[in-house]
Amino acid sequence: MRRSLPQLVGQLGPDDELIVVDNGSSDGTAAIVAELAPDATVIEAGANLGFAAGCNRGAEAASGELLVLLNPDAIARPGFCEAIRRPAAEGHWAAWMGLVTAEGGRVVNTRGGVVHFTGIAWAGGAGRPLESSPPIEPGEVGFASGACLAVPLESWRDVGGFAESFFLYQEDVDLSLRLRLGGGRIGIEPAAVVDHDYEFAKDAAKWRYLERNRWAMVVRTYPAPLLALLAPALLATELALLFASVAGGWAPQKLRAVAEALLALPRLLRERRAIQARRTVSSAEFAAALTPELSSPYLGRAARVAPLRWALRVYWSLVRALLAVGSPSG
Repeated sequence: MRRSLPQLVGQLGPDDELIVVDNGSSDGTAAIVAELAPDATVIEAGANLGFAAGCNRGAEAASGELLVLLNPDAIARPGFCEAIRRPAAEGHWAAWMGLVTAEGGRVVNTRGGVVHFTGIAWAGGAGRPLESSPPIEPGEVGFASGACLAVPLESWRDVGGFAESFFLYQEDVDLSLRLRLGGGRIGIEPAAVVDHDYEFAKDAAKWRYLERNRWAMVVRTYPAPLLALLAPALLATELALLFASVAGGWAPQKLRAVAEALLALPRLLRERRAIQARRTVSSAEFAAALTPELSSPYLGRAARVAPLRWALRVYWSLVRALLAVGSPSG
């Protein structure tokens, strides 16, 4: 916070409001904010509610037209605030993100989230040197990263914000896909740059949250025709991930994720009915945002095996073709 707050506060306009949610921290967050940003509103949750619930608490207190979420360790580069506002005036996207870098701006953290049709999602371009990467242009992305997420406050409240049961991880994917179900597009404004103190492998519990929430996101957001066509691939993915978890030493987390997803299924199905009732796009239109490519550097060597890549592409082409010949509202 001592590094990120001054960079952000210096860019805020007189009509901007800064809201800091203290999710039960022990580092004196409230005192730091009082020192560095005395006009900010501090919400003390009293406990670690999780990233999703913390963001929702902050959004509840917001009163402006545009909601911008930033991780506390995301340092806004010069011109960030001006750039992140720009898509709001253009009105092309339902939600968008800035360019998120890492290692002091030397590498890409994410240039736009990617969602595989199995629900596996990752940060696009992660780890690539920024200087040698192709120029990043404004455009559509699979999902907008919660590390630097912008969405009109009215839209955020209309879809209900983040799913608090996720606690952390995949809540930004879930939100992006819910906005897509309503006909929205998700984009990136690369001129709005933040540098994120990011590390993928933090602890074993991350695998549990990623897998549990992947299933929650798929159950909640995927239209029924798409789910039916993907059932064989989803089953095969489960078996592959079980083997991978054993080899990688995170089998207990994987098994716990499966158990928690199954226990939550009645609630997820209730949530699904409410979410799908608001859908305005066809299954084929929704599927257009998904990919058959496993391009994440975190997925290991298996994802780069040529026969697997070919099989995934063929399978996805068949799914897309079958969805295209279905009912426009299906």
